[in-house]
Amino acid sequence: MTQEQFGTAPDGSPVLRVTLERACTTARLMSWGASLQDMRIDGVAQSLVLGHPAFEPYPDHMRHFGGIAGPIANRIADGRAPLNGRGIELERNEKGFTALHGGLGGTSLSNWTVDSADEISVTFLRSHPDGAGGLPGPVHLRATYSLDADGALRLEIEGTADQASFCNPAHHSYWTLGPEPVAEHGLQIEADTYLPVDDRLIPLGTPEAVAGTRFDFRTMRKVVEEGDGLLDHNFCLRPADGLRRVCTLRGSLAELLIETNQPGLQVYDGSGLKPQTGHDGRSYGPYAGIAIEPQHWPDAPNHAAFPSIALGPGETYRQVSRFHARKRAS
Repeated sequence: MTQEQFGTAPDGSPVLRVTLERACTTARLMSWGASLQDMRIDGVAQSLVLGHPAFEPYPDHMRHFGGIAGPIANRIADGRAPLNGRGIELERNEKGFTALHGGLGGTSLSNWTVDSADEISVTFLRSHPDGAGGLPGPVHLRATYSLDADGALRLEIEGTADQASFCNPAHHSYWTLGPEPVAEHGLQIEADTYLPVDDRLIPLGTPEAVAGTRFDFRTMRKVVEEGDGLLDHNFCLRPADGLRRVCTLRGSLAELLIETNQPGLQVYDGSGLKPQTGHDGRSYGPYAGIAIEPQHWPDAPNHAAFPSIALGPGETYRQVSRFHARKRAS
């Protein structure tokens, strides 16, 4: 384990970076956004996540890259949500209409503190202040990344609140498993239904079957095939108790297996990524990486039938997700 100052946050606090190593995996985590800044496995000559070797691009040009988005990841329609009989007004930071990823001061755009670290794990803490982004609080988050004996990256998130609030954090790495665009990667998802969305990417309501649509990833297919539209949707995962495999992503160099205890998986194909330079001098742009985010369903407070993201005093939110990358046979 190495710990170093990686940069300086906009508020002047030091951004720390911790390097974990175990089995075939090296993972670098930074306190800014509790982010996975770099991840590599033996035999693959590139980072498996988009990012930059310096801190400076992250607050502006690489927002959410590798971070834990929250306290409410994803979108809330019109920034409005009912809570215990009253209406909550959240910051509408996406085109002036939608609350996205906790607002401009969300957890992926804030500097966390390092609570503890050793050779194979690091724990970050962040208290989201009362009223920040319009959310009642404070909401206290604890995120622990660890490498297991297989070299898989395990993420455990816990959340508590001092008053009734919402909690739905999500890990937001952009994965890339080869030099080719992720549109050409193979993707398989354990989901029979998904949430159709409107032109602001807000769920329309009832989940619909993936069968016969471009969202049918029950067997592996390309992320984007000819004629496919935008992929930025929630997949309603098959119910199960505890950790279970929900997704496989396959590039030319590596394969990623994702497990989680969450009910949803937001997948964004990266088609809107802006041109810039990242790890290893690579040129990023559309389809440079794909975000695969275990979480609850988007806009949940406005849909009574969706799994609830409400969090009350004395309750604890818990998420466990596991990301196992392994080299593909040549």
